[in-house]
Amino acid sequence: MAHWYTADTHFGHDNIIAAARRPFRDTEHMTAVLIERLWERVGPEDDLWIIGDFAFGPRAKDEDWLLTVFAQLPGARKHLIIGNHDLAPTLALPWDSVAPLAEVPDPEADRPVTLCHYPMITWSHARKGALHFFGHVHGHWRGTRNAVNIGVDVWDFRPAGWREAAARARSQPVNRHWADAEPRA
Repeated sequence: MAHWYTADTHFGHDNIIAAARRPFRDTEHMTAVLIERLWERVGPEDDLWIIGDFAFGPRAKDEDWLLTVFAQLPGARKHLIIGNHDLAPTLALPWDSVAPLAEVPDPEADRPVTLCHYPMITWSHARKGALHFFGHVHGHWRGTRNAVNIGVDVWDFRPAGWREAAARARSQPVNRHWADAEPRA
């Protein structure tokens, strides 16, 4: 059983294609590619974590359409970390969990991973090396040494596992405000 993380899928959101410079003809094409790339990685016994903004736009209010997209998601368990575009119909889908923030014991990590749609400056166990995975900023910022943008726009529209996200974190700069938020005692 593995855990896979992604954010900002924006299923059904016509304007996100131009706004985030996504290489799709339309939302149907975007949905098909996102679902295909999820299935390339997420196995039948795995957990899939959507870290906010599952769907948006008029279709995100259509419960039948949302359920059709949701039914195509791979994995044994599907979790939603609530983003700013996750409306009541998205929250009502049959997720295994829905929360604004979560500390997740990933089987590959030695500490829980903190998941929040929004980038944070610090979190539980941050000083001890715990990572934070976020979305919301699309391709504008990849993150820092301990906070990783897990959004589709910076992961080639695929979910990421803890190991590859941790490797990306190691290649990022230290947050300029880290010493302000986590001064050495």
